[in-house]
Amino acid sequence: MLEFAQPIASKLNIRPAQVESVLTLLQEGSTIPFIARYRKDKTGALDEVQIQSIQDEAKFLKEFTERKAFVENAITEQGKMTPALEEKLAKATTLAEIEDIYLPYKPKRKTKAQAAREAGLEPLGLLLFEQTDMDLEAEATKYLSDTITTTDQALQGARDIISEMINEDAETRAEVRRLFENEAVLISTVIAGKETEGAKFKDYFEFSELISKIPSHRILAVLRGFLEGFLRMSINPSEEVALATLEDKYYKPNGTEASLQVKKAIRDTYRRLLQPSLETEFRTQLKQQADEEAITVFAENLRQLLLSSPLGSKRMLAIDPGYRTGCKVVILDEKGDLLTTDLIYVHEKNHRLTAAENTIRALVQQYDIQVFAIGDGTAGRETDQFIRTLNLGLPVFLVNEDGASIYSASEIAREEFPDQDLTIRGAVSIGRRLMDPLAELVKIDPKSIGVGQYQHDVNQFRLKEKLDQTVISCVNAVGVNLNTASKHLLSYVSGIGPSLAENIIRHRTEVGGFSTRKQLLEVPRLGGKAFEQCAGFMRIKKGANPLDASAVHPEAYALVEAMAKDLQVSVGELIGNEPLIKSIDPKKYITEAFGEHTIKDVLIELKKPGLDPRSEIEQFEYANIYKIEDVSIGMVVPGIVTNITRFGVFVDIGVKQDGLVHVSELANRYITDPNEVVKLNDKVKVKVMEVDIQRSRIGLSIRQAEENGSPSNGSSKGPQKEEIRPEQKIKSPNKTFLLWPWEMHSLCLKRNSANRTGKNKKHLSRYRLS
Repeated sequence: MLEFAQPIASKLNIRPAQVESVLTLLQEGSTIPFIARYRKDKTGALDEVQIQSIQDEAKFLKEFTERKAFVENAITEQGKMTPALEEKLAKATTLAEIEDIYLPYKPKRKTKAQAAREAGLEPLGLLLFEQTDMDLEAEATKYLSDTITTTDQALQGARDIISEMINEDAETRAEVRRLFENEAVLISTVIAGKETEGAKFKDYFEFSELISKIPSHRILAVLRGFLEGFLRMSINPSEEVALATLEDKYYKPNGTEASLQVKKAIRDTYRRLLQPSLETEFRTQLKQQADEEAITVFAENLRQLLLSSPLGSKRMLAIDPGYRTGCKVVILDEKGDLLTTDLIYVHEKNHRLTAAENTIRALVQQYDIQVFAIGDGTAGRETDQFIRTLNLGLPVFLVNEDGASIYSASEIAREEFPDQDLTIRGAVSIGRRLMDPLAELVKIDPKSIGVGQYQHDVNQFRLKEKLDQTVISCVNAVGVNLNTASKHLLSYVSGIGPSLAENIIRHRTEVGGFSTRKQLLEVPRLGGKAFEQCAGFMRIKKGANPLDASAVHPEAYALVEAMAKDLQVSVGELIGNEPLIKSIDPKKYITEAFGEHTIKDVLIELKKPGLDPRSEIEQFEYANIYKIEDVSIGMVVPGIVTNITRFGVFVDIGVKQDGLVHVSELANRYITDPNEVVKLNDKVKVKVMEVDIQRSRIGLSIRQAEENGSPSNGSSKGPQKEEIRPEQKIKSPNKTFLLWPWEMHSLCLKRNSANRTGKNKKHLSRYRLS
């Protein structure tokens, strides 16, 4: 792996020595969180993203090198390796170049050209390719045989050979590939008769866009429509330009019969071989690029969700709301352990409502409840309203319950609560999510959490890999309480994994808990390397050594003890004492073992040991709206960002349907990534721009809410009505009507397509965006 250090350093603009250090640490079995946190002196303080990039590049270069070696051996074994081929392989820098070089030597099914060669037509093909003046009929007659009975068959076979020669020329493929890269257009059209059934793909019934410009979400949308059988799709540059490119290279316009045969072969080459091959290549490439973009979006959303603000240890009454089946109530102690359960009915105007009130009041008093947690799904808002009308003086939180049902039916939930039904498990999960979102969400498959875009369409192996990396990063960024963490949370700690996590839980149960980090070495199969990787991320509250509650690694304890000794205080007195810590000169303690980065990190940690990097939770209250029928155009209401995609963000304003804020409605400036403006779970003010009850769609604007004088992160006592901005309207000579942001975008695309193709100009020119 170290042999890849120089090319990786050049590509990522990182010093070779830093790359070498990272590759060495990875080879030694160190994890990315450990390297980023505790080996800054060796890496020059590279962060997790940079270290991950180095690992990914090393993996690619290893695969690339192995493929190049395979191709070189395969050609050599055929006895066809030449110095020119060796030079081409040596200069190749992409897999596409390697595959183009290998193509003529690659085993393949019998082709038309191979059949022609077997019939003895190769000399005729080479003769035609010279495009000299000759008696074509007489030359073709020389090659007639039992299998080739006419001169037309002979000429066809000769053209097949020429076509394959052109197709397998690496330089030609590279040239046409560049044409695809720069000028190819993705085109989709609806399959006749599928208009109604495939209505959700209406934006792509007549769609075209340069592949160099098309964003990932539109690629995935078209591909989904294509795979589901509603759309036809193609990826092509102009055929005329492609043929002209090939003719410039191979065709000699000298008026000979042979040159006309070559011209036919060129057309056949492109239509039968080159175009389909490169279209497949670019469809795969676009899919991979779109997958990576979508996976990156999902991973970023997941990171923000996992690092959501925790409430912390509180005695809690959690409710999984329901209408007909009632609301499932659970009581959790400060550790999240289930104490008792109940069932109330709050959505029926009869004696059951009074009984529900009495039950809640009794449970609050009996268990000294400190907070309410209510699932935000079906009947969530109504249940929230019911609890608030009791005026108990306790904070009430609506909790995102995406994935709670998945957890309820999982093996993990059955193991935790074998005697409880699914609804009770769901209510417990809702309560625990409020206490510590990270600790609870790690139990659920990230794909079930409900953030991201097109997550079910992307490469599932790559998605899992990326999401697992994200979970690991978040868990280690926060750290875990060694004496309370579940085995599922522990399994994501650096150097642990599921098997060691189970051993830790078993040992913890046997000894009654850990009092020092060193006791981890007593866990079966947890050796020195695993201890090195995990110890700094484990926390022991009120343990024998106060440093065990911090992110200071045990290998640096002697360093802290030396600092405390020099200041004539104990380690416990040094921790949290900012004046004393500020008086320490880091340079005094620099050694071969501890560099400047490590010492600075230790001093920062000593100031606020074990500080949770997550922000404090804030209460939030929706406007007085409960269903889409309550929403009207012009309202300015508070909401919570629930999902972020490249084309916009979804905001929960308190009704069943989340509204969409298109990327163009996020800010009064051009932005390419909504994360520039908002993050998941942000509290925002939005203006209602459109309501489509039939399609359950709500169009929102953050930009216009701010223009109307409403700050984007405040609370609202109720919806405010404003007139819709005129620039959000589409005008025609006879009428003015409103379009969704995505419909406006679609119209622009269609108009641009019409300008390129010359189609429908008359129809589309009737409309203008004012």
